[in-house]
Amino acid sequence: MHPTTHHSPLTTHPKNYLNAAFGMKSWLLTTDHKRIAILYLISLTLMFFVGGAAATLVRLNLLTPYSQLIQPDTYNKMFTAHGIIMIWFFLVPVVPSVLGNFFVPMMIGARDLAFPRLNLVSWYVYMVAAVLELWAIFGGGVDTGWTFYTPYSTRSANTNVIPAIIGIFIAGFSTIFTGLNFVVTIHRMRAPGLTWFRLPLFIWATYATSVILMLATPILAAALVLVGVERFVGIGIFDPALGGDPILFQHLFWFYSHPVVYVMVLPTMGIVSEIIPCFARKNIFGYNFIAFSSMAIAFFGFLVWAHHMFVAGQSVYSAMIFSFLSYLVAIPSAIKVFNWTATLYKGSISFQTPMLFALGFVALFTIGGMTGLMLAALGVDLHVHDTYFIVAHFHFIMVGGTVMAYMRGLHYWWPKMTGKMYSDGWGRLSALIIFVGFILTFLPQFVLGYLGMPRRYPVYPPEFQVLNVMSTAGSSILAVGYVLPLTYLLWSLYAGAPAGDNPWDATGLEWQTSSPPPTENFLTTPVVDSDPYEYATAGELTHV
Repeated sequence: MHPTTHHSPLTTHPKNYLNAAFGMKSWLLTTDHKRIAILYLISLTLMFFVGGAAATLVRLNLLTPYSQLIQPDTYNKMFTAHGIIMIWFFLVPVVPSVLGNFFVPMMIGARDLAFPRLNLVSWYVYMVAAVLELWAIFGGGVDTGWTFYTPYSTRSANTNVIPAIIGIFIAGFSTIFTGLNFVVTIHRMRAPGLTWFRLPLFIWATYATSVILMLATPILAAALVLVGVERFVGIGIFDPALGGDPILFQHLFWFYSHPVVYVMVLPTMGIVSEIIPCFARKNIFGYNFIAFSSMAIAFFGFLVWAHHMFVAGQSVYSAMIFSFLSYLVAIPSAIKVFNWTATLYKGSISFQTPMLFALGFVALFTIGGMTGLMLAALGVDLHVHDTYFIVAHFHFIMVGGTVMAYMRGLHYWWPKMTGKMYSDGWGRLSALIIFVGFILTFLPQFVLGYLGMPRRYPVYPPEFQVLNVMSTAGSSILAVGYVLPLTYLLWSLYAGAPAGDNPWDATGLEWQTSSPPPTENFLTTPVVDSDPYEYATAGELTHV
């Protein structure tokens, strides 16, 4: 994508969003989407390590078969804390709120999001929710699991259920505000010449994600409010003893929670679609198919929620329909993987840090997707339901997919965000450590689940210990892999070489301005006159 305007280098225009104003007030009251993205980056990183600490305690406890590190009640609170924090306070908001906030306006040639003040409000709402959630977790804890299944969460649990669901309820407003902002911005603020089919694929993915956020989040909010009402007032909604229906909660919860899987994964797919053409030096293969597959995933994601409920008593006919739809939703995801592979074919591939993370994502996401097809088969699902097979599948999508892709996007755009280059050697080592640690952590869990080890239990038969020790050892390696980027990325802020405006020779609009960008993003509004991924002409492609 080549705008018809050109911008002077950073040395000519040293003023940027980082040094435009100084002091705490200039950050806490900013309406600059880039500064708000940095605020989100700091907040979400803190929550990531809190959630990771809870997971570390869980894995350390599972080193031995008899729960010798923490008591069973504490164990329940730890895996609940890990799930709540990682899902609602990291995985759901991380890519839209950090990378989306920073780059959506820049990638479409806009000066900011459509509603800058609402963008700042979304961060404050997130912070209020995060503080309340941390208070609920550290002030007594929650032991219901992140799914809050009824009637346990409404009747039996003696922990901080209501503060926890209020925190998640408030956090939902933050994501809705962000999604609304993106939809309006993408519709109304594109640069001249930037038609829908010249949009970067990250924008298509973010748009589809935003639609899901706006449509699905109110369903979860309603379900959690009903849980709070039943627990506080005693009205029979979900509790059978009060005339309620616990399966109703599962329908409401999963009607939100399956689409939200794609909230976590879709924008990361958009990042892959930016990185692979850049580091393969080839035009993206099948642009239209990748763009429409993002919208298809958003659509089909709302139709498959009951595949989480195959053992909940639904009819065989309903189960068969949801099984078929679950297979169907895999098609647009497979389209993306095939098109990324075709883009790599005969490309001039450069194995720099972002590309290594991208290839790791494709491998891990493919494994997660294939095991998802296994779970869509009714017979297999009945056997492995609520076992560690589910834990492994979920983490291959969420951690191997979303977290791996977030790391990739952060490494890809870090030079633009900060104007500094990090050590590519350390970056490659980090990508390798994360990949190896991840495989060692979660591959044994597929075997454990197939053999029948249930999830959420603090004890297990001694014959499962070897596989659990392998998984815990892998999680230790994974932790090193995550701490390492924190170290060298922060170090790059002080000792990193100047990045230049476009260190990767990429084609997006965000690379046509200075690094770090000025407050207004572009000194003059760019005019787009070409497609987004012009890494090779038609003539050059015939020779690769």
